[in-house]
Amino acid sequence: MQKIITVAVDAMGGDNAPVEIIKGAVLAVNDKDNIKVILVGKEDIIEKELKNYEFDKNRIQIVNAEEIISNNEAPVMAIRRKKDSSIVVAMKLIKHGEADAFVSAGSTGAVLAGGQLIVGRIPGIERPPLAPLIPTINGVSLLIDCGANVDARPSHLVQFARIGSIYMENIVGIKNPRVAIVNIGAEEEKGNMLVKETFPLLKSCNDINFIGSIEARDIPYGGADVIVCEAFVGNVILKLYEGLGMALIEKIKAGLMSTTKSKIGALLSKSALKETLKDFDASRYGGAPLLGLNGLVVKTHGNSKSTEIRNSILQCVNFNEQKINEKIKQNINNELE
Repeated sequence: MQKIITVAVDAMGGDNAPVEIIKGAVLAVNDKDNIKVILVGKEDIIEKELKNYEFDKNRIQIVNAEEIISNNEAPVMAIRRKKDSSIVVAMKLIKHGEADAFVSAGSTGAVLAGGQLIVGRIPGIERPPLAPLIPTINGVSLLIDCGANVDARPSHLVQFARIGSIYMENIVGIKNPRVAIVNIGAEEEKGNMLVKETFPLLKSCNDINFIGSIEARDIPYGGADVIVCEAFVGNVILKLYEGLGMALIEKIKAGLMSTTKSKIGALLSKSALKETLKDFDASRYGGAPLLGLNGLVVKTHGNSKSTEIRNSILQCVNFNEQKINEKIKQNINNELE
């Protein structure tokens, strides 16, 4: 008998809440039999929206939370003061063992703060990194860290590499994933102080496949499976990646519509082009997990639509089935011995 994975979802977080969030939850429940979703937020609003859908009523539960944490609030202060917010209430479900994972499109700062203050770190984890899968020409790579630790130390980056390797091997199925550190050149002597101090530590790790430095231009070509950096660099890479991708798609569309001949060509190549661009749709891969916590916390884009919410919930199921936290704990224990 399949184990039921329970995912708490912040129904009030994000630009498209609650409609797209609830729709995504329904899609996930209808897609897999071993998912239960707890929608956390204003009960009357959630109940009204759920009436628009058909689903197994036993597998979607509502937990009321009257408060919402906005993006312009100080994250730590909001977590401490707004005890009845959808983020705090949902994370307490993980803490008390009532949920296996949490998904939110709400305030990134509040999700990161709540993850550490409420869910808590696995013993031995110095800093939990935020790690999204990003599309490349050869599949996907894990960008770790993209937003949680802007002032990381060398020991943090070494842990990121180890955690990222576990994730890529078990979730994506890449055996002995290639690990690289983001740098301004391929040479070992290049980089800022953090990179120069971290490089030899990664090089001496016997439990990861460290291949050296990776320059930003090589990331879209799949130059490494696990891309290690501190959060400031990682966030810049991620935002440029997303912005450039959207700009190129708009430019391609404009070019295809510019003349009669190009419009005919666009019509003939539409299906092939759509299939190709689908590989670079980040929403296919779900959200960014905050790795190294006592339970899984996944942050999705603030403008997430139902598809990304659905995929983020399914991502939680895969994470749980592959026992990622248990494998991270084992790796940390081995490191400390």
